[in-house]
Amino acid sequence: MKETENKLHFTIRTFDFYVLLFFMLSFIGWLWEVAIYLVTEHAWINRGIYLGPYLPIYGAGGLLLWFLLHRIHGKKLLTFLLSAVICSAVEYTASVFLEWKWGMRWWDYSGYAMNINGRVCLLGAVCFGLGGMLLNCYLMPVYMRVYHKMPPGARRVLCGILLAVFIVDAAYCAVNPNSGRGIAWPGHGSGNAG
Repeated sequence: MKETENKLHFTIRTFDFYVLLFFMLSFIGWLWEVAIYLVTEHAWINRGIYLGPYLPIYGAGGLLLWFLLHRIHGKKLLTFLLSAVICSAVEYTASVFLEWKWGMRWWDYSGYAMNINGRVCLLGAVCFGLGGMLLNCYLMPVYMRVYHKMPPGARRVLCGILLAVFIVDAAYCAVNPNSGRGIAWPGHGSGNAG
């Protein structure tokens, strides 16, 4: 009985650890994208298909990086290189899926050096490499300290709220994705740089 309770406790702790990490990384990704457009376009643009302040591709990519690379967090160059490759593969796959699902591109790097079908580019890979290195080598130790200082009940309540809001947003945006000005390029391969 005690062993079953310990496994259940571990599973719940693991679940809220990753849910909170997912939302933190999704929010950081959203801030990053909004900041890029504030600087380059001088405009406030919500850069995701969802209405909320999160970009799940950053959350999913960050979780994937943590799962795959946490054992090598002390090897910064290797973490950088693997992060660049893994995130570029995720970004390419997400671009293909989003275009297939909604017939729009949410980003297009056709005007950037060393791009592949406008879906990924060298600059993006370098940024992802740096982001993965920062995540695994610097941010995760801070996150783990903050996570372990939070009361378990507060973590569970926060997870419930975040998941409920996200599910409602995802359900709405599955039918009505955010596609306003500066968000998406209609059609296939429009050639616009973004």
